[in-house]
Amino acid sequence: MLNKKVFSNITAIVVAAGVGKRMNISIPKQYLTIANKTILEHVINTLLSSKYIKDIIVVINSNDYYFNKLPLSKNNKLTVVHGGVSRFHSVVNALRYIKYTKWVIIHDGVRPCLHKDDLYKLLLITNYSTIGGILATPVTNTIKTVSVKSKIKLINSTLNRNKLWQALTPQIFNFKLLKYCFEQILKKNILITDESSALEYFGYKPIIIHGRSDNIKITNKNDIIFVKNYFNKKYY
Repeated sequence: MLNKKVFSNITAIVVAAGVGKRMNISIPKQYLTIANKTILEHVINTLLSSKYIKDIIVVINSNDYYFNKLPLSKNNKLTVVHGGVSRFHSVVNALRYIKYTKWVIIHDGVRPCLHKDDLYKLLLITNYSTIGGILATPVTNTIKTVSVKSKIKLINSTLNRNKLWQALTPQIFNFKLLKYCFEQILKKNILITDESSALEYFGYKPIIIHGRSDNIKITNKNDIIFVKNYFNKKYY
């Protein structure tokens, strides 16, 4: 049974300020079209499908002229904020924009394969945690550490994968706690690669929710092929 009081104050942040340089394509990858919608539209529509998310902040590049051309840009649940010099700074900008919410859920603008069941399981965290948690998948491949001192990469060791999980998004956290941790991380100039890391630095232990492995982040052209198959075969 859902606690509607807890579910009533959730704001989503979609981080979509990247320009896609690594893929060497003419437009940012979040605006590539798959199954008649851009990748970013798929991402946002999944979040909009949840009645528990009251509003969505979309973080885009200050030079972005694609977003306003999308039909959903007129949706009154969406607000646009400009990104920063990194993903971390983009999230900081969004957190600073928010006036009040109890929970904030952060999702990558290039993860279009989020399943609604995984989103629901993540939102359920707000019923039994005061901190929050993330979607993740257990590592199944053998993981090596390598030397970075020479041009030729040499294996140093093999990690025990039994305790290793691959972090995904969305990630959901208590808004005040996340904002405080982010501001402190910013002051200390510490490098983090996801929201959970900011809380972990200060000793908090977010919950892991076992998510689906097809919730991939599009980083190369092979991922585009996977996502096309995902939507065409209606795996979702």
